[in-house]
Amino acid sequence: MLPDETARLRFREMTSTDLDSMSALLGDPVVMTYYPAPKSRDEAAQWIEWNKANYAEHGHGLWIVETHAGEFLGDCGLTWQEVNGRSELEVGYHLRTDFQGRGYATEAAAACKDYARDVLHVQRLVAIIHPDNFASRRVAEKIGMRRMEDDHGGATAVRTVLGVQLHAQ
Repeated sequence: MLPDETARLRFREMTSTDLDSMSALLGDPVVMTYYPAPKSRDEAAQWIEWNKANYAEHGHGLWIVETHAGEFLGDCGLTWQEVNGRSELEVGYHLRTDFQGRGYATEAAAACKDYARDVLHVQRLVAIIHPDNFASRRVAEKIGMRRMEDDHGGATAVRTVLGVQLHAQ
């Protein structure tokens, strides 16, 4: 299953045929500013395999985001992440630089939030964001997330965790 299409976007599972697009996306130093480093082509291939494993195990992962005409924009989806020693479902997103600032990330993230609430029935959804990544933080806030805590267990010394309750506990 996939998140519902939006007014401008559709989702699909990643496949090995997406390697060129994903390698360009994850290898872009601007897209990867808040990661330890841009990813190599081999690391992009591993990213695709990780998502394929997530689809098989969980039924979700990061999906390819494209226009209704089929133009590749990036990825967005849901993955399980460790936050201060516990497992949390995270919405994550990466968009090509030439499509940033147009609301696509917010639109895709909102569709994934709806999927997490309506299909997966999770109680809470989080976004784990580098403290200096204000654009990503704005996307999370636009879909209703608020700062919850700092996480100290990732590749970055401190990551900001935003979250939203989807169902009562």
